[in-house]
Amino acid sequence: MSHQDQSNIEKMVFRKTNSQLGRHISVSPGNSTMKHLSYGRIILDASLPAASFSNGDHETGLVCLSGSAEVKAGTQKFHLGQYDAIYIPRDTQIEVKTDARADIAEFSADVAHRYPLQFVSHQQISKDPSLRFIAGGPANTRDLNVLIGKNVNAGRLLVGFTFSEAGNWTSWPPHEHEKMLEEMYVYFDMPEPAFGIQFVYNNTQYPELITAVRDGDAVLMPSGYHPNVAVPGHRIAFLWAMAAHREVEDRQFGVVNIQPGFQAGGSGLEVARK
Repeated sequence: MSHQDQSNIEKMVFRKTNSQLGRHISVSPGNSTMKHLSYGRIILDASLPAASFSNGDHETGLVCLSGSAEVKAGTQKFHLGQYDAIYIPRDTQIEVKTDARADIAEFSADVAHRYPLQFVSHQQISKDPSLRFIAGGPANTRDLNVLIGKNVNAGRLLVGFTFSEAGNWTSWPPHEHEKMLEEMYVYFDMPEPAFGIQFVYNNTQYPELITAVRDGDAVLMPSGYHPNVAVPGHRIAFLWAMAAHREVEDRQFGVVNIQPGFQAGGSGLEVARK
């Protein structure tokens, strides 16, 4: 492996991003292979019950992974329960508070324009078969949830999460979308000893990146195919977040190129395009 390859891999794998209390940004274009996408965690409890910040020229997507929180965006307030999300336009003052404990993933991307503030109820999206659906078949069955997709008017961000069946592959068949979208996976709700194996590669014979992934880790996909697999007896669970290269124009979920040789049966994402 060349020094350049090693340097890129160091900018693609971020460990234990959920290990600190408060608001911490782990991934940004400044320290990673991303051009637009940033990611952090807001973890609050009784000892540190609030965090506030302004998102500047970034649109922001917040996803509540556990607990609950009140989010104030500008003058409006929203209650986020588990798996609820909120899309917040750029140039907004944001405050997050909890009266118990909250673990919130924060994704953002630079945008030129402002788009409408929107709360997304996971309970509501679960009733829409194009936003929550079972994809795949034997050995690659997964529960796919689109939180910030075609249901939200945004500039670059697409955000959701996926649960595999125990021991199954996801993001299968292998696919890529680098001309339109960069992506990252953040693994969550995978208590020890659960882990998965994540691939990111352009070389289909000998993948450049194969790494074990555990709860709180993040792996970036600036390009290349990116399937993963859970170990037997455990599921892999991950947030996925994408940023469109061209604002609005490239913000399309499910437009992918499948790895040659694996095209039979389609991508499994077609239902989200309906």
